[in-house]
Parts: sequence; structure tokens; C-alpha cells
Amino acid sequence: MIIGGGPAGYTAAVYAARANLSPVLYEGIQPGGQLTTTTDIENFPGFENGIGGQALMDAMRAQAVRLGTDIRRGIITGADLSSRPFSISIDNGDTVMADALIIATGATAKYLGLESEEKFKGMGVSACATCDGFFYRNRDVAVVGGGDTACEEAAYLAGICRKVYMIVRRDVLRASQAMQKKVQSTPNIEILWNCNTKEVLGDLSGVTGVRLVRKDGEEFDIAVDGFFLAIGHHPNSELFSKWLDTDENGYIITDGKTSRTNVDGVFAAGDVQDPLYRQAVTAAASGCRAALDAERFLNLS
Repeated sequence: MIIGGGPAGYTAAVYAARANLSPVLYEGIQPGGQLTTTTDIENFPGFENGIGGQALMDAMRAQAVRLGTDIRRGIITGADLSSRPFSISIDNGDTVMADALIIATGATAKYLGLESEEKFKGMGVSACATCDGFFYRNRDVAVVGGGDTACEEAAYLAGICRKVYMIVRRDVLRASQAMQKKVQSTPNIEILWNCNTKEVLGDLSGVTGVRLVRKDGEEFDIAVDGFFLAIGHHPNSELFSKWLDTDENGYIITDGKTSRTNVDGVFAAGDVQDPLYRQAVTAAASGCRAALDAERFLNLS
């Protein structure tokens, strides 16, 4: 059984189906995962002119189905991993028993919770500079956050964009000294201290600016074409945390370069176990590893 319908889950399904493991995949609340909120993907190998996020996920899904994966709509509501076969509860009341389990439930980017932010998702609002920064070459953008991730995203964007604003709600950065030094010494990065985002501004073409409010109450607007969130991700691992080892942030811990968890027969793939890269291609690769690991486990058990 595979839980999760993103690049990790679909790739695991392709490999598992070709190995005649009779995979059943539950897509969850967001079939296709985070990529379905991305308009164009320029950095997935094999697509010279890029491909839409939804189109890529549709193609992966269709490939998994063609090879024999039983893909079902449904949300996982519970899991008993105390013994094999594992018992997985579905929101329609069904219970599925699985000899091996691949968890590919992903991680959810943290957003500010603004109505305007939701309105412009995929139209200038993004939570992945590496994924979407290319589209803002030689344009002005803003990055929200003051930690290492925000500094890394700002530094990456500074190499592409004309101007990068860092919106920091405090008067200090939480990032390491090395990252602080890097962003503060980059000429086209401007740090806006003691600022919170009040509203993302835009029109039918997408984001056009951001309305900020300083700690003293002063409001002002900046003109940008891209608005990047870098305030963290939340791995979707809660349902399994009773059974599986996770790090302090909730990411499932896997054994070395494998997808094996601390429970024999349970494997984790994609962003739910990857706090570092979070790319579609690395998620797909880890889905491949998980299916191969599951095949070896089943052949030996």
C-alpha cells in the first residue's frame, strides 16, 4: 500500500506495479500533491519547454494506472503499525490490510493565512524559490522569513532577480552567522526589518506588490512580481508518529540512504522524510527507492 499521490507516491506505484506487488495507492486530500498548485515546472528532467504541475502529475498517475496500480480516492484516518499485515483505516469506513507500506504523504508549506495570499497562489505567490524563481528573472521579488531557509531562498533569488526584499518581522535574523553575512553583503538584497505582511496586492495578471506594516503601525507598499514564503514546512506524519521515529520537526527518520523506517515493512519517501531538498525530482527518486526497498523486504519475508 502507498499513501500519497505526489511524485514520490506515483513513482513508487510505477516501480511496485512493474514488480507485480499489486500496489494500492490512496491519493489523499490533494491528488498530485503540492505540484498541482504550480503553474509551470522548468526543472523536471525530460521536458525541454517545461510542463505544467497538474499535467506532470496527471501523466505520472496515468502511467501508474496503466501498469496496474489500484488508485483510490480517500483520506487515511488511522493506522495500526504494531504488526503485519498493517491495518490502515480510510475515511469511508473501510480498513485495508497491507503487507508493506510506503508513506509518501509529503509536507505542507506554511503560509501566513492571508486571503490575498491564497488568491494569488500560483500567480506570484510561491513557497519554493528553487521551483519558481526562474519565472522572475530580472524582476523584483519578496521573501518572507528570517531563518536559514529564508536567507538561502533570498540568496538564490538574488542570483536571478533584479531586487530581492526580505520581509523580517523582528529586528534580527534567526539564521546562522554565515547566512546572515551572505544576505547582508549581497547588494541586491534589501532587508525590511520589523515588518509584517498585511496584504498581497495584485490583479488578473498576478502579484503586483505587497502591503507591509511596521511594528510602529506605519503601512507602506512595495512593488514586486513574486512573493515567496520561507517560514517552514510541516511534514504530514502525525498519523504515524505513534509508531515511527521522527525528528524534532516531525520528519520521518529513515535508515541511511534507504527508505526504511524503524518499523520493518514500513518505508517513507518524498518530502515527509526530506527536510532538505523538497524537489519533485528528488521525491520521485525516493519513491523509486521505497518501492525497491519494499520489493526486497517482501521477497525476504
